[in-house]
Amino acid sequence: MVRLHADPDRCRGTGQCVFVAPDLFDQDDGPEYKVIILDPEPASSQLLLATRAVLACPNLALTVSDG
Repeated sequence: MVRLHADPDRCRGTGQCVFVAPDLFDQDDGPEYKVIILDPEPASSQLLLATRAVLACPNLALTVSDG
C-alpha cells in the first residue's frame, strides 16, 4: 500500500497535481489554493498518476511513501 502526503507549507497552489491526477488531488477555496489530497491511499491502478503528480509539483510539496 502506498500513501500520499502533502506539505502545506511548501504548496504554492500551482495546481499541477490537480491537472495530472484530478481524482487524487484538489485545491481548497482559500486565497492560496493549497492542495487537498482526495485519496491518501490510492489504488495500485492509480500509482502511476500519483507519481506523475508528485513529479509535476514545482514546489516539491508532495510525496509518495510505502505504508
